[in-house]
Amino acid sequence: MSAESEVVAQRMRDGMAGGVLSFPLTSFRDDGSFDLESYRAYVAAQLATAPGAVFPACGTGEFFSLDEDEYRAVVAATVEVADGRLPVVAGIGYGWAQALRFARIAEEAGADAALVLPHYLVQAPQDGLVEQVRRIAAGTRLPLVAYQRGQVAFTPDGLRRIADIPSVIGLKDGHSDLDRLQRLTLAAPDGFLFFNGAATAEIQARAYATVGVPAYSSAVHAFAPEIANAFFTALRDGDDASVHKLLRDFYVPLVELRDRVPGYAVSLVKAAARLRGLPVGPVRAPLTDPGPDDLADLTKVLDDGLSLVGAVRRPV
Repeated sequence: MSAESEVVAQRMRDGMAGGVLSFPLTSFRDDGSFDLESYRAYVAAQLATAPGAVFPACGTGEFFSLDEDEYRAVVAATVEVADGRLPVVAGIGYGWAQALRFARIAEEAGADAALVLPHYLVQAPQDGLVEQVRRIAAGTRLPLVAYQRGQVAFTPDGLRRIADIPSVIGLKDGHSDLDRLQRLTLAAPDGFLFFNGAATAEIQARAYATVGVPAYSSAVHAFAPEIANAFFTALRDGDDASVHKLLRDFYVPLVELRDRVPGYAVSLVKAAARLRGLPVGPVRAPLTDPGPDDLADLTKVLDDGLSLVGAVRRPV
């Protein structure tokens, strides 16, 4: 890891020790156009709740639906609102050539690092996965966090090879294969960062922690940071009773609702944010917003979760 990358990695270590990783939603108007002022207000509200780092224009932020001008505005607004208080890690993706276009925009906008989202469509061998990261690293000064999910899955040898790239500082895991993940953590050099990136990561947070990966992204933080922070605090402090209560009475019902329709991992989160009065607007196609029945169920799950916050140990 280069000296410059280590500085960013240490900021992220410090941040994730005290808070969840925030993946903000991107604000759209009813006609589907990007709403910069609403996004800026939404991100300011998110950062006021003290996450460990912020990841704009990633999966929850509908990176796949943004054009380059919108992407630039999202990252720049996040950097402006963060004002150096915490690391800003921008999503980049598609093939390496297009990922580099986004990486260069993120550099110009002032991002601290980039999250390399899984490439588009094709399956690839380990040599190709490693070369994809190498080519991105060669074309940007930003430290990189690789993201394995879907068609991207590193072997221990592949992980060692990307970790040898001086600007690669970590790996986000969305496969939830703890046997594989344990092998990856053992193959990694000291100081390499790992993040739990499972959908609704709190469900598996305790399991990830047992293999040395306590840090996690929180989609719930995007609409109910008080619930996300209460869970984080309970987990960090070993308050098993509160962790169990939050999982049983909020997170599991939320996941059961999320699993009803493809894409609800984003569109249900955005709907919950709208229920809270947050200025995020609808999702863009190909995602669809929940219908009335699912919204009614979501309202109950959200109300139940918020009612739990006062019954568990309050976040600090």
